[in-house]
Amino acid sequence: MDKISVLIVDDHTLFRRGIRKMLEAEIDMQVLGEASNGNEAILLTRQLMPDVVLMDIQMPEKDGIEATRVIHCEMPHIGIVFITMYENDEYVYRGLQAGGRGFILKDADPETMLRAICAVAKGESLLGPTIALKVMRQFDGLEKTSEGIMGNLTPREIEVLKEIADGLSNKEIALRLSISEKTVKNHINNILSKLHLYDRTQATLYAIRTGIVKI
Repeated sequence: MDKISVLIVDDHTLFRRGIRKMLEAEIDMQVLGEASNGNEAILLTRQLMPDVVLMDIQMPEKDGIEATRVIHCEMPHIGIVFITMYENDEYVYRGLQAGGRGFILKDADPETMLRAICAVAKGESLLGPTIALKVMRQFDGLEKTSEGIMGNLTPREIEVLKEIADGLSNKEIALRLSISEKTVKNHINNILSKLHLYDRTQATLYAIRTGIVKI
């Protein structure tokens, strides 16, 4: 199995080295490099093309959210996991809107970080428990799904939305529903467009918040 390649971005050298040592102890992961600010993160991501970027938020020159916005725009296939000591709601929402697919706190246990890296490398999303609660509050203003909104989704699109919320990749959804990956991608684009959502993370949260899936 190919190793998951990671770029570590943080302005604290000791923290970067600690994370690097932990990841290099994993047989299925490799660290391609380290960056100490947002500008370096963008340059190294372009050069190294990692599977996953572990991104701090508050850094000099260019913060992690702005760096994520650039990386996600240019290289949307690269997964970005925010790792921060701050639980500020604004950081969480802005980070996810910028293209982050994972968000964990620096005091999280190593297993949580490893799960986030693996999930994001597969095109999925993972939020730490306290972060997930904050994101869920973003949807508190949404009314329970109305017939009008859900009526815009076809039965197949609702099926696909449920599978997205279960954390399945496009390939896994295609196998489960016996359709092509291209058809899955088309369904997902239609779902996001009809529900006015940005990405799979928001689609998952929408499905949970509106009761389409249960947690």
